[in-house]
Amino acid sequence: MKALVLAAGRGERLRPLTDAIPKPLVEVGGRALIEYPLGMLKRAGITEIAINVHHLAGAMQSALGSGARLGIDIVWSPEPALFGTGGPLSGLGGFLGTDTFVVANSDTILNLDLAAMIAFHRDRGALVTLALAQPENLGAYSAIEIDSAARVRRMRLLKSITPLAFDDYADARAHPDCAAHPATFMYCGVIVAEPAVLKLAPPAPPWSIMAGLVAPMVRDGLPVFGRAHHGYMRTVDDLAAYERLRAEFAANPPELDFLDLARR
Repeated sequence: MKALVLAAGRGERLRPLTDAIPKPLVEVGGRALIEYPLGMLKRAGITEIAINVHHLAGAMQSALGSGARLGIDIVWSPEPALFGTGGPLSGLGGFLGTDTFVVANSDTILNLDLAAMIAFHRDRGALVTLALAQPENLGAYSAIEIDSAARVRRMRLLKSITPLAFDDYADARAHPDCAAHPATFMYCGVIVAEPAVLKLAPPAPPWSIMAGLVAPMVRDGLPVFGRAHHGYMRTVDDLAAYERLRAEFAANPPELDFLDLARR
């Protein structure tokens, strides 16, 4: 299996820090933020990993190189302009398009059992499976609703917080009883997908992986599932969240069982 780690964004909500340092390289717990998802992938046996880059791309490539220091093989995917969260897939069909693959955010730390998630995905014959969580501030994110069989039946993609507004994508083919009492989650930064989904993607970037691919699949009744993650999960949304995370790691670092793998 192969993976794509999304790392091209400007990290504007971490400015002024990200004026000089790309967001994936900011330090948390004595290592670059991106090393956490890379370690998670490596624990699942995924070592061939594409990383898209745009903002301060040279710093990213200098810091990680070929990936040999981390025991992985990095394929760099430079973007002359930002392609969005889905756009990198448009140019990586040859790299990803032969087997089940993973897409992971570079700004999320979670102690996810990715191997179990991949097994869950395959057992259900899913085209896409999303890692989901229920944080205390769930209302600040897009809402993903799953039924009792873990199938995604509605996605409410956040358009704005003030005023609160969503774009709704509901599975029009679902029997009303199937989604009468859905559980609501947020997406927490990891997708498992089949290569067939690449044929459903918009033809050219920029495009969003949620609004451009996954949500329309839900609307059209295609097999999109969600797997709830109940373990450790932190997302670096802004500078305040970053400072809280640094303080947490300094005072009481979480037990993340893939950390030793990240540097072997």
